Amino acid sequence: MKKLVTDSVYYVGANDHDIDLFEGQYPVPNGMSYNSYVIMDDKICIMDTIDRRRTDAWLSNVIEVLDGRQPDYLVVQHMEPDHCGSIKALLDRYPDVTVVGQGKTFPMLRNFFRTLEPANTLTVKEGDTLELGRHTLRFVFAPMVHWPEVIMTYETQSGILFTADAFGKFGALNREENWIDEARRYYIGIVGKYGKQVQNVLKKAADLDIRTICPLHGPVLSENLSYYLKLYDTWSAYRPERDGVCVCYSSVYGNTAAAVKLLCDQLKEAGAPLVKCFDLARCDLSEAVAWAFACDKLVLATTTYNGDIFPVMKTFLDHLLERGFQNRTVALMENGSWAPQAAKIMRRTLEGCKDILFAKHPITITSSLSKENTQQILELAQELCESYVAADSVVANRVDPSALFKIGYGLYVVTSNDGSRDNGFICNTVTQLTDQPLRIAVNINKRNYSAQTIRKTGLLNVCTLSKDAPFSLFQQFGFQSGRDVDKFEGEENIHRTSNGLLCLTKYANAYISAKVISTIDLDTHIMFLCEVCESAVLSDKETMTYTHYQKEVKPKPQTDKKGWVCDICGYIYEGEELPEDFICPLCKHGASDFSKL
Repeated sequence: MKKLVTDSVYYVGANDHDIDLFEGQYPVPNGMSYNSYVIMDDKICIMDTIDRRRTDAWLSNVIEVLDGRQPDYLVVQHMEPDHCGSIKALLDRYPDVTVVGQGKTFPMLRNFFRTLEPANTLTVKEGDTLELGRHTLRFVFAPMVHWPEVIMTYETQSGILFTADAFGKFGALNREENWIDEARRYYIGIVGKYGKQVQNVLKKAADLDIRTICPLHGPVLSENLSYYLKLYDTWSAYRPERDGVCVCYSSVYGNTAAAVKLLCDQLKEAGAPLVKCFDLARCDLSEAVAWAFACDKLVLATTTYNGDIFPVMKTFLDHLLERGFQNRTVALMENGSWAPQAAKIMRRTLEGCKDILFAKHPITITSSLSKENTQQILELAQELCESYVAADSVVANRVDPSALFKIGYGLYVVTSNDGSRDNGFICNTVTQLTDQPLRIAVNINKRNYSAQTIRKTGLLNVCTLSKDAPFSLFQQFGFQSGRDVDKFEGEENIHRTSNGLLCLTKYANAYISAKVISTIDLDTHIMFLCEVCESAVLSDKETMTYTHYQKEVKPKPQTDKKGWVCDICGYIYEGEELPEDFICPLCKHGASDFSKL
């Protein structure tokens, strides 16, 4: 399978539907993709090979893309066999290729291929570049993500980051499945132990203008990259991905399973936003481990077995510890017909983990559920859901509903960030849609650079301007494009909100941070339907209305001129007739926003 990533970068990987266990332990019912890329330029570069299970298909794709030309370089980002497995086949066909790697790459190459001696090698260091013609490759070392020799490669012309195993997922590319679930299972299972190292690489990536991510497994990522980067930041910092309770159990004769079922039912009734339940003896253990990391609370329920805990629970706990499990609330439930020990053993196992908060009382079942146990389970469900019930008040503290009262038919600065620079523009179409939940709509002209940015990132801030806002502010944010200038350069009256975007603290009486949940195409405009994540009132000053701007802020047009004046910015078009498709060169509004002088 070959396809274009850009006009000169080709995907030449292959799918594998014959594999049942990846790395000998992770079930992959939808197969795997092994990714490789070819950069066509004055010098041709191949980015990694693939597993020898699919060498023939991969080499056929490479030959087709080369179309008779000879490759110059093979960049070996990762020496794991599912990526280096076809190096010998490539060098057998193209012996003059220069193999590019770092110092730790070539000893591994000799260990995997005992008789292979590449004719040409190039050892690179952190930050080195490789010129191909129009394309320049910059090498970013990523040690222990998840092997010591790993390199990521940044292609400067198109903003492509080749990320080795990072941002990969289980599953072949010709199977439809939820990206996040299989990417989470992949990350936690394979990379999860190395959170600190991933954090180090993310800091390096923050300095790059990344427009496309090309991993060695899973799809090429080119939209809403902040979503994927934030997930990796969350996972590698060992923060819970979401509110919810993961319940993992083992049961010998069904009595522990019955207690778990009752608990799950009570959790849902008590307000848990998500309950995931796994029978560890029967489920995909890697999925249970992944969800234990995804949720902020974990319930462990098992039997005392041979004076210890049931074997599959012991294995599960080993997986958690091996991957740095931390920063969670854990509740314990044990069952034992005599001398129950499971809760004590599980607690002792997890006590060395960082920032683990145990529920107040473990539940001890002696063979089968008693009335006391039933009451204890009800109380445990209430305890675990306390924070979710209290979340309404937390949201109330963070989201001030009165901030939305400031919305009128007014003028706003809507801010965003394209991944490398903050941006903002003047908007006159912000509307509150509902208050349960709090949702707003923001209409943006498709020609506006912010429309592209917000569609890509899914995040925006609305700054409700107050009546004291000067005309210079409208010039700053409305009469120039964020494509060309940094609109926040030199601006001191700003604050960065929890979503990472800026808001104005002067000439604004409120701000609203929002997450895009849907879009509506309105031909010339895009309506962004947004959920309010944070908001605050900044002052009691009156909101800048469109009428006030027209009467009091916008400079009056010179009366000796004839033509048409822009109602938004005051630009004057001189002429008797205004073309129907005319666009204001300053604020980019159309002919419908002009009035005859």
